[in-house]
Amino acid sequence: MKTTQYFKAMRVRHDRAIIQEEWIQRVIDHPVKEKIQKDDRIRRWAPIAEMGGKYLRVILLPDGQTVHNAFFDRSFTP
Repeated sequence: MKTTQYFKAMRVRHDRAIIQEEWIQRVIDHPVKEKIQKDDRIRRWAPIAEMGGKYLRVILLPDGQTVHNAFFDRSFTP
């Protein structure tokens, strides 16, 4: 999985360290929603059953492969 330096820096945060790479890949491969930001980055969401169905948001660079950010999105509603 390709990642940005920003992603690597955020992984050390307590609330982000629990996010498994498998979950990130699951969101990339099987999103329930996708939105293109104004800067052409791609937002994808999917529920993570192992976390009680919380929605994980993954931000990809415009190449659609490089992970820039990943976090549980408390405000997302399907």
